[in-house]
Amino acid sequence: PYWQADDTRLVHFIGKDNIVFHCLMFPAMLMAHGNYTLPENVPANEFLNIEGDKLSTSRNWAVWLHEYLEDFEPDLLRYALATMLPETKDADFNWSEFQTRVNSELADVLGNFVNRTLTFAARFADGKVPELVDPSDADRAALEELATFPDRTGKAYDTWRKSEAVFETMALARLGNKYFNDTEPWHTRKSDPQACANTIHVSLQICAALSVLMEPALPFSSARLRGMLNLEGVRASVPGGAAEGIGWDDAGKTLLQPGHALGEAGILFTKIEDDVIEEQKAKLGATPDGASDKDQPYEPVKDTIEYDDFAKLDFRMGTIVEAEEMPKSKKLVKTVVDLGFEKRQILAGIKEHFKPEELIGKRVAVVANLAPRKMMGTESQGMILMAEDREGALFLMNSGGENGSVIR
Repeated sequence: PYWQADDTRLVHFIGKDNIVFHCLMFPAMLMAHGNYTLPENVPANEFLNIEGDKLSTSRNWAVWLHEYLEDFEPDLLRYALATMLPETKDADFNWSEFQTRVNSELADVLGNFVNRTLTFAARFADGKVPELVDPSDADRAALEELATFPDRTGKAYDTWRKSEAVFETMALARLGNKYFNDTEPWHTRKSDPQACANTIHVSLQICAALSVLMEPALPFSSARLRGMLNLEGVRASVPGGAAEGIGWDDAGKTLLQPGHALGEAGILFTKIEDDVIEEQKAKLGATPDGASDKDQPYEPVKDTIEYDDFAKLDFRMGTIVEAEEMPKSKKLVKTVVDLGFEKRQILAGIKEHFKPEELIGKRVAVVANLAPRKMMGTESQGMILMAEDREGALFLMNSGGENGSVIR
């Protein structure tokens, strides 16, 4: 029923290398069957690298969730990834930026605003929501802007712009911080207690709205914040949750009534120290015994062959005189190699390692007697030899011999 019900909305979240299958082949299969829901949208992300290098589980160049959860809360990674999603171009996850996102945004902006608000409410409003009386222009402006956030943030999620949605949510926390600073409740608590009470009231409404709007990216922190606010009855966002209660659009309204008793305040986010981040960086590429990927054994030598097998291969030196990307291919570069006695068109799977313009003029070793082969409708008339290190990086093989000279 999940795949065939009339009210099912099917969305495929994929990587860019699967676009053709999910937009053409798979829908065609579903249409041929006739009883399956078709995808209404296929949001395709670009690639995510780690610390400037391609993710590789075989090289342990990855962040393993079971290890991550031993050191951090899940929401921190959810938030950091949401802010650096490769939605329109390849992106890079690095631990230093992760630390900055947590410390400068979650702790200093969102967490700081929540803590200031709840601390003031506990000390100067008896731990309850004070009444809003004769609100100032600043009070009304903050509440009016607060009312726009469910729609602003929701539209970003509805159009699969997840990074924008998270930035909008954080913008609400920034609004709260600015409003709190501008109204200066630490001064008005003595000079104008009602103005201080109004600041606490409005700030608590912003906190309540945040506890709803930040749930897609920060579900565990949202639940903790609602506990601090003693806010109950918020509808779950997971399928099968309660249909009644406080929903997304309600977040722009008054969620906490005057006199409502608040829960106990706490630290929502704790800053991460440098040494913790350095430990995470050290895990990348490490093996169970603590050695780095550089210490790993080389690829085993292949089975022994006879000299006659080797003699069948014709290796020649050449110079790349032309190079361009192959359309619709993520790996192939089309080159023209001058072998002295003739020029050959050779397709090389090196697009992820070299830019075409970097290849022109480079000296290369070529397998000259390899049978021609068509790839993506284009003939390749040989093979460019490459050296591949233990990390999967490719390097050109060079020599001072003239074009066409035999490599023995």
